[in-house]
Amino acid sequence: MRGSRLRRTPAPFLAAFLAAGVLAAGCGANVRPRADAAPAPVTITNCGEQVTYPRPRRPVAYDVSAIEKMFALGLAGRMQGYVMNTLFDNAIAKSPWRDDYRRVPRLGNGRISKEIVVNAKADWVMSYWGGGFSEDRGITPKLLQQVGVHSYVQSESCFGYGDMKPVPPMESVYTDLGNLGKIFGVEEKARSVVAGLRGRIDALKRSRPAGAAPPRVFVYDSGTDQPYTAGKYASPTAIIEAAGGRNVMDTLAKGWTTVGWEPVVAARPGVIIIVDYGDQPLAAKRAFLESAPALRSVPAVRDRHYFVLDYGAAVSGPRNVAAAEEFAAYLRSIGR
Repeated sequence: MRGSRLRRTPAPFLAAFLAAGVLAAGCGANVRPRADAAPAPVTITNCGEQVTYPRPRRPVAYDVSAIEKMFALGLAGRMQGYVMNTLFDNAIAKSPWRDDYRRVPRLGNGRISKEIVVNAKADWVMSYWGGGFSEDRGITPKLLQQVGVHSYVQSESCFGYGDMKPVPPMESVYTDLGNLGKIFGVEEKARSVVAGLRGRIDALKRSRPAGAAPPRVFVYDSGTDQPYTAGKYASPTAIIEAAGGRNVMDTLAKGWTTVGWEPVVAARPGVIIIVDYGDQPLAAKRAFLESAPALRSVPAVRDRHYFVLDYGAAVSGPRNVAAAEEFAAYLRSIGR
């Protein structure tokens, strides 16, 4: 180029400079890593097992519980997609993360499957054991590992996966959020979210009426011949307890389960929580409760003390806390 000059570096000086650089590197000099270097894998405990995860680049979550734990940590922009049954679409409409649902691709409208995961080119999947991960349906962490996909089993379902002991419902939420923080490199955000949720639960517990017996509560999900309800390790039990009540089925060392109507009648709940989701209108559930002869003596039915719990708040997730606050307000409104 006209007017330019190429200034040459003397050979002896260049050789000395290069030698010094090599020597410094050999002596352990602090060399800055490349900006695009992959983060180091992290090892966490998932359902009692030590699992090492590289940073997920194409994560997929199944059902409201997993999806909203991701959203709560600001991870929507990193997600390859989510899978959710259309039965629970009303949970999306009521979610504080509605905008995230709109911008993250929906990969399926039923249950998650190995085919959906592979077709999405996912490298990491979060789900629960039973309705999500399942031996019967051919989608388990071991089977996914065979095709190069890492898995995270939600803590609420660990007692059904191997020999892991059950974890109290809210603790399982905190555990999942903390683990996600480590896996995705957002630990500070996870700590902040968990601290906020814990603080709100603690405040609720302090606000309980002093000296009053906890109101007895039954959770009615579905079923006519036999009701499907929440046992000790299902999230509604934590919601009820935080609000100052007691789940009459908290002696069942299970998550969601089926019982007979006889123990419900014998427990004489003063409040019934009705879980709201797609295929069973609330009016029909309430009509059944009020028309069943066996339930006429139940105080909650007699007094029509019903509280509606959205499916998105009934499953394990950050919405459990808001549900507990709302249920506490309802209990106070009826003098409980």
